[in-house]
Amino acid sequence: MAATVQQILQTKGSTCYSVAPDTTVLQALHLMAEHNVSAVLVMEGERLAGIFTERDYARKVVLKGLASKDTRVGDLMTPNVLTVSPNHTVDDCMCIITNNHVRHLPVVDHGKVVGIVSIGDAVKSVMEQQQATINHLSGYIAGDLAT
Repeated sequence: MAATVQQILQTKGSTCYSVAPDTTVLQALHLMAEHNVSAVLVMEGERLAGIFTERDYARKVVLKGLASKDTRVGDLMTPNVLTVSPNHTVDDCMCIITNNHVRHLPVVDHGKVVGIVSIGDAVKSVMEQQQATINHLSGYIAGDLAT
């Protein structure tokens, strides 16, 4: 059975960090550094307005020099964020990530953000599944498992 987003959140924890759209880029980067995360959700009250990532900062601020550290996160965030439910499989996530060139997927359950899954989480889950299969087959080949 394929792992679900819910299983990933149970393994890694569902804590995600959020900021308001008027938070400055510098404040958001400090929050990200403090908690060692590469993305924060941009929330307008209970509504998910977008996502601000290190990648956004690098592309829009450092590389293009479009903004200062006092720029609002809302001006640089990626709006219309793709989301997944806790019941999506890891395969679903990998397809969404690959097809849409995104690195983070907020997890929404009954209209509420309950976590965030990154490309790293999905890849780690796939690798763990493959390793479990390899271990099982190795034991079978070695005769350690009953047929």
